[in-house]
Amino acid sequence: MRKFKLFFAALAALVGLAAAPAHAGGEGHGVWRNPKDNVRVEIKSCGNSTCGVVVYASAKAQADARKSGYDTLIGQQLLRDFEPIGNGAMRGKVFVPTLKVTLSGTAEFIDSRTMRAKGCVLGKVLCKSQIWTRIDNAAS
Repeated sequence: MRKFKLFFAALAALVGLAAAPAHAGGEGHGVWRNPKDNVRVEIKSCGNSTCGVVVYASAKAQADARKSGYDTLIGQQLLRDFEPIGNGAMRGKVFVPTLKVTLSGTAEFIDSRTMRAKGCVLGKVLCKSQIWTRIDNAAS
């Protein structure tokens, strides 16, 4: 179950794609922190879609990534090819370094600083949601 934490962390970050108001840089762009503030993901444009890259990870999150064969979690693109699907939601791919898999994920916004992400593994059998918070920068 521990390995699913990073998956849900990454998945929850994608909610920010729809949560933030549109601006010159794109809808939802910014840095988002998970509920425990041990992972932060910057949402940004990546070509024709939106992606999310880890800009901060706690020592524990980094150690979990190293156990899975990654030198660092920072710089990993966890959210890939996110596109709007309507009603303030987005869908794309979520890379989970600790599981070494890429899964589908969706997100919806609550308001401009609060987001909810839902991810399911094994179809819709095992699902989890998280609430993430938008922050102004990676070091806050």
